[in-house]
Amino acid sequence: MEFGAFTGYVDLAQVLLYLFWLFFAGLIYYLVREGHREGYPMESDSLGTATIRGWPIPEPKTFKLADGHEVTVPDLTRSENNYSAASTGASPGSPVEPTGDPMLAGAGAGAWSNRADKPDLTAHGEVKIVPLRVASSYQVSGNDTDPRGLPVMGADGIQAGTVRDIWLDQSEMMFRYLEVETSAANGARRVLLPIPFARIRRDRIEVNSIMARHFAQVPATRNPDQVTFLEEDRISAYYGGGTLYADPKRSEPIL
Repeated sequence: MEFGAFTGYVDLAQVLLYLFWLFFAGLIYYLVREGHREGYPMESDSLGTATIRGWPIPEPKTFKLADGHEVTVPDLTRSENNYSAASTGASPGSPVEPTGDPMLAGAGAGAWSNRADKPDLTAHGEVKIVPLRVASSYQVSGNDTDPRGLPVMGADGIQAGTVRDIWLDQSEMMFRYLEVETSAANGARRVLLPIPFARIRRDRIEVNSIMARHFAQVPATRNPDQVTFLEEDRISAYYGGGTLYADPKRSEPIL
């Protein structure tokens, strides 16, 4: 027998190849299980009646975060979003359509994730996204238009309110939201408008995703000077849903 051979049919290279296959199969199994710690569906595709359990969901693991909080994933006791939608078919996998007000249904183009209901923090433990009235050491560049005081126009050309402040991301050094005070006709309140949905002109702010009347139902923040992960997702989902649902004509076929 040659060097490294155990028998006339089995040698060291063959054994190492089999061990590598076993290792690789175990690695795939481990990665598949770990990949199901977050975002794993807790209901069936469309019927919403069968609760999914079993392989390859891993055993819950608790992570200790830098801010002292603990997160256990997967959380098999978590509840799903309170969305309002109905399946368009009886078979699993059929698409769902929002019911009621589609912009608040939490499904389709206006879907949002059930994120942590706490604000994002900087590396120093400070609240990351705050209005300029809190981060008073920052100002708008003299080369840019200061949107504070400008009217906010909905997609229907009607004024929805006025910009009262700008919310700054202190880690990325960029503006994330405009704080809009809605007009009395839309119910006087202050809501956040994500910068990507705003077109800042010299004399006005244009919003194409929703109409002026829709500003009355923009999800509010619990704290007037802070916004949580959950609130951010719901606010962005509202404007995002408006791109399809604000006008019934938008959801009609193009052809």
